[in-house]
Amino acid sequence: MEFFLILGLLASAFGLVSAKRLSVLIGNFSLQSLLLAILTFVEAVNLGQLGLCIIALLVLALKVVIIPKILSNITKEIKVNDNLEFYLNPQLSLLMALLLTYLCWTFASVIFVESDAVAKMCGAVSFSMIALGMFLMIFRVKALAQIIGLLAMENGVFLLAALVLNGMPFLVEMAIFFDVFVGVVILGVFVYRINRLFVGIDVSKLNRLRG
Repeated sequence: MEFFLILGLLASAFGLVSAKRLSVLIGNFSLQSLLLAILTFVEAVNLGQLGLCIIALLVLALKVVIIPKILSNITKEIKVNDNLEFYLNPQLSLLMALLLTYLCWTFASVIFVESDAVAKMCGAVSFSMIALGMFLMIFRVKALAQIIGLLAMENGVFLLAALVLNGMPFLVEMAIFFDVFVGVVILGVFVYRINRLFVGIDVSKLNRLRG
């Protein structure tokens, strides 16, 4: 079961890169977070760790329900165009994503050379999620897409820490979740300000602020 969940996480990362509409992008992030929550819960049951089980429930509540709801409400309230704008078209983006994934798998095979197959695969997918999240932040025009890219990167870091490196202290995990939630709220306010000043959330318009 873990094998299919990990593959699902990788597929959802490619879904983020290939998404052409903002609503689809938010839906793919919610799906990725759901798979991550299920995988974390399965690992918590296998290891008998109550703290990891609580973290899985927090992922479910925060990243599957609350954050996607906040992002969806922002898109409705500022009446943003649902179509995403790209610095690279979706076809070229997928090719770049495949290349990044290959590099991540090669890197993980070196780092986790003594680990079992599941841990090695989990590490490779976590690196791929981080790289593809960063790709979204760089090559997508709209601020909301860049916020989702940042959240996807955090999902990859969480996967690496919780399942590959045998977890972080519970209080550290709680602090990270709080930071992520506060960060989304602040970035949401930032999006409102961009929309008010530039009548849109295209971050390339920030170039106007240069003296």
